[in-house]
Amino acid sequence: MDIFEKLLKHMGPIGEHSDRAHGYFAFPKLEGEIGPRMKFRGKEKIVWSLNNYLGLANHPEVRATDAQAAAEFGLAAPMGARMMTGNTNYHEQLERELSDYMGKEDTTLVNYGYQGFMSAIDAICNRRDVIVYDAEAHACLIDGLRLHQGHRYVFKHNDIEDLEKQLKRATEMVKTSGGGILVITEGVFGMAGDQGKLKEIAALKEVYEFRLMVDDAHGFGTMGKTGAGTGEEQGVQDQIDLLFNTFAKSGASIGGFISGDKAIINYLRYNMRSQIFAKSLPMPIVIGHLKRVQLMRKHPEFKEKLWANVRKLQQGLKDRGFNIGHTNSPVTPIYLQGDIPEATAMCLDLRENYNIFCSIVVYPVIPKGQIIYRIIPTAAHSDEDIELTLKAFTETKQKLDAKVYEVAEIPMV
Repeated sequence: MDIFEKLLKHMGPIGEHSDRAHGYFAFPKLEGEIGPRMKFRGKEKIVWSLNNYLGLANHPEVRATDAQAAAEFGLAAPMGARMMTGNTNYHEQLERELSDYMGKEDTTLVNYGYQGFMSAIDAICNRRDVIVYDAEAHACLIDGLRLHQGHRYVFKHNDIEDLEKQLKRATEMVKTSGGGILVITEGVFGMAGDQGKLKEIAALKEVYEFRLMVDDAHGFGTMGKTGAGTGEEQGVQDQIDLLFNTFAKSGASIGGFISGDKAIINYLRYNMRSQIFAKSLPMPIVIGHLKRVQLMRKHPEFKEKLWANVRKLQQGLKDRGFNIGHTNSPVTPIYLQGDIPEATAMCLDLRENYNIFCSIVVYPVIPKGQIIYRIIPTAAHSDEDIELTLKAFTETKQKLDAKVYEVAEIPMV
């Protein structure tokens, strides 16, 4: 059998709709300056699908720094893997400043958040170790688990009682395997918007022996008094052993970093295969990150404006009877009922008639009969953006409830 034959027979649960979805529901093209209003298919839309939380993407100082660094160094420098010929004073300066910001001894940069998180798990855990993780953790953790040859136990989402049950199982397992236990959760869960119960998890260290790793991609820059993240928000930053963050959200860039005790971070530097065998982050990105961190720390008003918009949007949705779950972060889910044809028809209506662009999630990502709109407020959104969006969702939900969107098949786009 030709190995490609099976691929052509079934494009996958999402890919099977590619002939109708491509370019609209999947792989859409937003054009223009990154911001709360961009063009989609030639028409201006209010955009709620960009993780540009603090509005830094088009901050004049950020744009100027990016441009100047690119002009001075180009994208080639430094040429080579970090361990070999890809290290610079700028890379090390960024790591020091991030360590100070996170309140950790040391930090190591990673080229991509997804890749870096997977690689960290691979470097830390061997077949004797046990990983205990939250059921709703990000896909990068799940793929990291695929590299792990040892045991793993999953606990129900944010269920501390179930976590303790799995920790008991893990503790018994390592007694015979001779390994250790790594607990992994998220600071802010990117789909539902609820915070991980970091304080409660950290308290279990008094009873069980384990290390705690937190993916705080959505918490960095948005949570805590200084924006240092969800650990700072919950008062347990010092109890997180490994803190993973990305610049792809609040940083409005790319790449990530891992912070923790100096000895452990140094171990990761010399053992993370995704960094040892990959080219170092280009100089313009690193210098751009330095500017972004500087702005995050010197301008708390960015985070304050973000949260002002979050409160207006989330309270407005609640006042209009929408179910936004248990979010206590900027991530704002809207939970509705409907099948794929209804969901796509509603999404079309929002985009074409109300000029609202936001991400929609349907089966197979979530169970059949459910619809989730994932709204990401930013500091750049205006009161007018929020009011127009609330109006659009109110009217389209009325149509959804009245079965206006019931159609025989997924609408053509």
